[in-house]
Amino acid sequence: MQRFTEFDFGVPWVMSFFHQDWSYEADTAAELVARRLPDEAGENVLAVRRDARTLLDGLPSQTLEVLWTAGSQYGPSFRQTTGAEWTRTVVAVCDTWLSARAEEPPLTGADTEDGLAHLGAVVAEIEGMGFLTAEVRRALADCARACTPDLALRILLRVIEYASDASLSREQYKRLEDIGSALHYGEFVVPSVEFLIAED
Repeated sequence: MQRFTEFDFGVPWVMSFFHQDWSYEADTAAELVARRLPDEAGENVLAVRRDARTLLDGLPSQTLEVLWTAGSQYGPSFRQTTGAEWTRTVVAVCDTWLSARAEEPPLTGADTEDGLAHLGAVVAEIEGMGFLTAEVRRALADCARACTPDLALRILLRVIEYASDASLSREQYKRLEDIGSALHYGEFVVPSVEFLIAED
C-alpha cells in the first residue's frame, strides 16, 4: 500500500513554500499557496485540505500559530491574522482550486492513514527532541493527540528540518524511519532530515 507521492505532502508541504524569497513569487501568503498548487495531481490539494481541516477541528488558534511558525522558514506572518484564520484561508484556496476542476475522487487507502496505532511512539519522539522549545514540543504533542499522529509526525519532520541546533542520533532517525514506513510514507519524506544525524 503506497501513498500518492514519494515526497512530502499536505500542510507540511505548504509550510515548505515559505522560504526566504517567497515574497518574490507572490504578494500575499494566500496567493503563494494558490500559485504553488499543481495544475494536475488533485491528491496534493485534497491532502492539504484534509490536513488543514484536521488542524482547525483539533487545535486552538495559538497552537496553530506555533506550528505554522516552527514549520516555516519565513512566514506566514501572524501580525494581521490568526492561526485559525490563516488555516481557514488555506482550506479556502484548496476549495477554489477544486471548484474550478472536475470532481476529484476522494483520498483512499494509505492516503487516509491517521496513524492512531502509533500515537505513543510519535509523542515519545516529539518529547525526545530536546533542541525544540517546550512550546513547540507541546504544540506537536497536542497535534498528535487532538488531530492525528500522522499529521503531527509530518509537521515534526518539517520543524526538525528548519530548527536551529537540530541534531538527531542514529537511533532517533531509525525510529522516525520505522514509524514513517508503518505510515507508508514515500521514499523522500523521512530522509529529508537524515542530514541532521550527528556524527558518532
